Amino acid sequence: STSISPLCLSSSSFTVCPISFPPVFLFRANTHCLPFTSVLVLPRHLSFFPDWASLTLGVFVCQACSLLHRSIPHISRVKSVQDTWDASEVELMAAMGNNAAKAKYEQKVPAFYYRPTHTDCKEQWIRAKYERNEFEFIEKQEPYSAGYREGFLWKRGRDNGQFLSRKFILSEREGALKYFNKQDARDPKAVMKIETLNATFQPAKIGNPCGLQITYLKDNSTRNIFVYHSDAKEMVDWFNAIRAARFHYLQVAFPGASDEELVPKLTRNFMKEGFMEKTGPKHTEGFKKRWFTMDDRRLMYFKDPLDAYARGEVFIGSKENSYTVLAGLPPSTQGYHWNHGITIVTPERKFLFACETEAEQRDWIAAFQRVINRPMRPQEYAVEAHFKHKP
Repeated sequence: STSISPLCLSSSSFTVCPISFPPVFLFRANTHCLPFTSVLVLPRHLSFFPDWASLTLGVFVCQACSLLHRSIPHISRVKSVQDTWDASEVELMAAMGNNAAKAKYEQKVPAFYYRPTHTDCKEQWIRAKYERNEFEFIEKQEPYSAGYREGFLWKRGRDNGQFLSRKFILSEREGALKYFNKQDARDPKAVMKIETLNATFQPAKIGNPCGLQITYLKDNSTRNIFVYHSDAKEMVDWFNAIRAARFHYLQVAFPGASDEELVPKLTRNFMKEGFMEKTGPKHTEGFKKRWFTMDDRRLMYFKDPLDAYARGEVFIGSKENSYTVLAGLPPSTQGYHWNHGITIVTPERKFLFACETEAEQRDWIAAFQRVINRPMRPQEYAVEAHFKHKP
């Protein structure tokens, strides 16, 4: 067969065509890894630049995704774009390409289904598209679209820290996710209302690649539940079932809202997490190391990252309501071990924190600033009022 010499079209800052692409790869639609085609222009050095292609699927992918495609060799055969390509291979890729593949393999993705970003684990997204064809046949979406899901997950014990198998039931009709301590128990150990439910993958924190942190409000305080399943598909199905339940709840709560407005509200990742030191309200108490989680306007601190309940929660309002973040601590402050201070000013008091590094201080201040710069929504005033009247 005829071999084709590689080409490349470059500028000083960006590569419009990856190095050694044959002519077909100059098509603009193929200059991004398929999961990230919403990105318009990518720097050539980024790890998710499409340096690989699947000959069987006709898609262009980054190096990370190419490794996942190699795990399904019966579906996808990958090849580097820097290799020599023969004419038949080029014709095959020209016949498909990323836009055409997206139209085929993602034609029926539910609005609530989580589309991974370049920082997420993408294996189940890739398998759902190409191996299970979930987005071509709606009946294959039943595990997370039915409005009811029941199964067993490994749940971390609140007090002993052990992971034990627990039965979970998600029911859109009842508006709740429940779990049971015993298989034959009639009454649930906990009932989590879909209204306040959130889920976020936390593999590093939980110590399992399929670790999921579920949060909900109990008496206006955040409760954490940590779960995992040995089967990644099972865990992703639970995650998307929760998103589906949230989506349908919000459609009823906000009947005039579009899908685009509702989807960002389904689940959320935490804005920032990590250790800081804190002192008490008098500012004379010794500083103690605590794990902090910033969940939108809720700043929570825990003794341990896997604690079920926060030791305390702080509401972070907007600058219009006299909330401010400052670098450093008041001059008279003593008792801290880490030297990079942060002061949060609220209408009621000042909160003093200390970070181990300047980089951590900078990241925390940026997270606080993003929230403080954002005007408060009407429902957030109600949340703020709850915080002010907490015992």
